[in-house]
Amino acid sequence: MKSKAVFKTYNQDQLSLLPPSYDELVPKNHPVRIVNHIIDNVDISTLESTYKGGGTSSYHPRMLLKVIVYAYLRNLYSSRKIEQALYENIHFMWLSGQSKPDHNTINDFRGKRLQGHLKKIFHQVVLLLSEQGVLSLKDIFVDGTKIEANANRYTFVWGKSIKTSKERIKKQLKELWYYVEKVYKEEQHIPNTPDFQALDADKIEATINQINEALQGKEIDKKVKQKLSYAKRNWPKNMAKYQQQEAILKQRNSYSKTDTDATFMRMKDDYMQNGQLKPAYNVQASTNNQYLTNYTLAQTTADTTTLKDHINNRIENYKQKPETLTADAGYGSEENYTDLEDKEITAYVKYNYFHKEQQDKKKGKSNPFHPDELYYNQQTDTYYCPMGQAMTYIGSYQKKTKNGFSQELHRYQAQNCDGCPLRSLCHKSKHNRIIERNYNLIRLKSKARKLLLSQQGIAKRKQRCWDVEAVFGNIKQNMNFKRFMLRGIGKVNVEIGLVAMAHNLKKYSLTL
Repeated sequence: MKSKAVFKTYNQDQLSLLPPSYDELVPKNHPVRIVNHIIDNVDISTLESTYKGGGTSSYHPRMLLKVIVYAYLRNLYSSRKIEQALYENIHFMWLSGQSKPDHNTINDFRGKRLQGHLKKIFHQVVLLLSEQGVLSLKDIFVDGTKIEANANRYTFVWGKSIKTSKERIKKQLKELWYYVEKVYKEEQHIPNTPDFQALDADKIEATINQINEALQGKEIDKKVKQKLSYAKRNWPKNMAKYQQQEAILKQRNSYSKTDTDATFMRMKDDYMQNGQLKPAYNVQASTNNQYLTNYTLAQTTADTTTLKDHINNRIENYKQKPETLTADAGYGSEENYTDLEDKEITAYVKYNYFHKEQQDKKKGKSNPFHPDELYYNQQTDTYYCPMGQAMTYIGSYQKKTKNGFSQELHRYQAQNCDGCPLRSLCHKSKHNRIIERNYNLIRLKSKARKLLLSQQGIAKRKQRCWDVEAVFGNIKQNMNFKRFMLRGIGKVNVEIGLVAMAHNLKKYSLTL
């Protein structure tokens, strides 16, 4: 005989003697309690001071901050979804004290109120975590990752295209003036030649007017007349547009029209796996024990030029410098090595070809024609090529990088390469071989190599892989944060700060 199934009591109309407290429904070590406790212990007085007195009451900024940070911890980034959670999710109801700000209030607080304030709050949280002993501010691991901007991928403006268009207008203006000179070639009086250098919208308009005046009363070719008419209607306004675009670009090579602060960058994790260019921001991060200790945003694609500003920002916020810094070869430049040396920070930073150099050394490979392999007589300041010919010093010069960093390069030239049996292997120049040596960079690379190959350096390099890169993996894969919700570098700075704080608090909650 089949036994009768027994079900637990289910009665939606059953009343409780006393209504349950939300506090009873939130587990003791739940992440929402961690967020609540940490945010309660940070100073937000500067944020509170931005609220004006009078009028209707405002939602408390501490409550809004708790709600948004916890939302990011739960992978909720849309202000509408956060609003929905405040009505439906017990944890959000408990955290907000049953306050129910709408999505406009949430978005306004996140995008406007937190600008200029969140970074200070983030660093207070990091200091609290440091006091708990879960991270150290003495040793940092630095790397960068590109996160897609909230911008249309096809509304792009390219610096090279602007330059080409400006040069085309300049060339066509000159051609029109050559036509004027051709018309006046048989006359003694030739109008004064306009200035074609540093053309702007006003100068172009003045030049076109000058050409029209010069051709007034003359028999003009029909095509030239049409071109002048087109030029007067379009070229001044086009040049004004190009000037405005260049002001937005500054030192960048591109930007998106829907987020002018975003630069087009080649993304590694492209959906089509073909490395498409997309509007993005270059996020620079410092980590320790997989906790984010600092973040900055860069609008350039290369990591090399971002390290100096990133370290300065870190020192400014913590009022102290780290003792050691570990980074990959993307940061190994003379400027970065010099800056870290000046700041007395022990730098475990690889340079280009460091790994290849070590692999070739293990395999016993060497290139006898490489400048580093040539014999150098320090007393006579002379290099010797593989054939034993002296390469004497012929002078030095200063070279500036895009960042304005000055480099000193020394040049040495062989006396006679004609008839040398090794010439085809040695160099491809039609003249005698010249080599350039940057002695400061050589010294800095030697210092970096010594640190990288030390026992501590090897340990640091191994740790970097699972420290900072694991943080990016968590943000992009586990938190599913691959594209910013907000536009403009100010708002994006707030958003990456919220992501960083959520990452830290979620990791901290797992240790309790």
